[in-house]
Amino acid sequence: MSVLRVGNASGFYGDRFSAMREMLTDGPLDVLTGDYLAELTMLILGRDRLKDPGAGYARTFLRQLEECLGLAHERGVRIVANAGGLNPAGLADAVRTLAGRLGVPVRVAHVEGDDLTAAHPGTLAAHAYLGGFGIAACLRAGADVVVTGRVTDAALVTGPAAAHFGWGPAEYDRLAGAVVAGHLLECGAQATGGNYAFFQDGDVRRPGFPLAELHADGTCVITKHDGTGGFVDVGTVTAQLLYETGGARYAGPDVTTRLDTVRLSQDGPDRVRVEGVRGEAPPPTLKAGLNRLGGFRNEVAFVLTGLDIEAKAALVRDQMEPALGKVSDVRWDLARTDRPDAPTEETASALLRLVVRDADQQVVGRALSGAAIELALASHPGFHVLAPPGKGAPYGVFEAAHVPRDTVAHVAVLHDGRRVPVPAAQDTAVLHAVPEPPLPRPLPPGPVRRAPLGLVAGARSGDKGGDANVGVWARTDDAWRWLAHELTADRFRELIPEARDLPVTRHPLPNLRALNFVVEGILGEGVAAQARFDPQAKALGEWLRARHLDIPEVLL
Repeated sequence: MSVLRVGNASGFYGDRFSAMREMLTDGPLDVLTGDYLAELTMLILGRDRLKDPGAGYARTFLRQLEECLGLAHERGVRIVANAGGLNPAGLADAVRTLAGRLGVPVRVAHVEGDDLTAAHPGTLAAHAYLGGFGIAACLRAGADVVVTGRVTDAALVTGPAAAHFGWGPAEYDRLAGAVVAGHLLECGAQATGGNYAFFQDGDVRRPGFPLAELHADGTCVITKHDGTGGFVDVGTVTAQLLYETGGARYAGPDVTTRLDTVRLSQDGPDRVRVEGVRGEAPPPTLKAGLNRLGGFRNEVAFVLTGLDIEAKAALVRDQMEPALGKVSDVRWDLARTDRPDAPTEETASALLRLVVRDADQQVVGRALSGAAIELALASHPGFHVLAPPGKGAPYGVFEAAHVPRDTVAHVAVLHDGRRVPVPAAQDTAVLHAVPEPPLPRPLPPGPVRRAPLGLVAGARSGDKGGDANVGVWARTDDAWRWLAHELTADRFRELIPEARDLPVTRHPLPNLRALNFVVEGILGEGVAAQARFDPQAKALGEWLRARHLDIPEVLL
């Protein structure tokens, strides 16, 4: 069958608004997908639904469709998006109303069954991660627009691919290839040079969004529309492939994808071929995301300028101590951003950050912020804060769970209203770690130089609940020979002091010349709890690249 061209127009709720129109007008497509959901987004939508039971979906998607639905219909492009969030049926109705008002004759379907909130008392939103076969059922029945709730990000591609090529649920290698394609597309411009370690290799001022040319055997080419910004090469694709993953077995509801089988090769300018992907039966359970309100949070950033930074910080902490007695969780962080003999006041200043959390809003609210402001004329010289503290804001907690497949009623609601149950996978396999693969021969001994890791390796990092992953890859075979032996889990802990007392697991991926590190618990209770300076670990990889090691001179 023909090649299926699947594009992406959104990597998160708040991504470039014009991307949908750009993807529809800048080149040919068969399917346009949009990923609007993340762990934090589900919490935000849950809070929206508390205020309005009819809310709970990504309203930006509707606004984009207002200017693009007719264009997609004219060009024969189907749209698949998880913008339904907590209310896919409500979004489907809203799309039908919009289509009627615009006079665009489109068939709208949706997927539901992911909502497990009633089965998890105390949660604001609890949702299973569904696979792509509900989407496939909607498309096979003739839907032009399919909206879903919480499906895996890759399902936005596996569903259209299964529908187009007629794949069944046991065609694991083909499905795994589509999972890789979906994972490469899901974060939008991150595959086309955005957030890329070696961003200076091309012009990334306005990267285009990516697309995949999918084939019936599960292979694909990752590319972008001609003439759009950014660039696509083996490095940009490797970076995205490692993003927010773990070991060699990448589990999903439809298939467990073997990331250690992926082979990447440059297939021309802005074209990367993805092949060799193997798949296995999915696990017997489905992942579920549980979001709940964790309490209230407040923050004050004290500015410390000039001399005696440590003493000034100690004074502020002593003065604030009486106001913190009732607070259940107190965290102080001193960021030494100051420099000696600095040419500007800002570069002469350090930041002392106080973050407090408690179940009682009053405890972390005005009483605490008032205590901070009352120090304005009674503390260290040069006292000021970055912004007046507020009254305390609610924060969320994310927890990953796993639920039996038979407790989740995956349903495709077709454009004509028929409800089609999507059967659970018949064959499953318990997930086990793969054996450690053989490593390349070490580089021969030679002179070394103290230098940043980032001179010879790229990295990309991200969050999964309270854990973070850091994918590190080498650009040459010789750099890989050194990296594979040098950057052990213990060396990682040395370079990232925050991880010294945490479990760190290293997963080698020789096909990609890459190592993937999973750091458990470094993000506390997840991004919504904002437990650290970089709550989603987006820059953890760049911090690692900035650390200095003894690197063989032959690599520099």
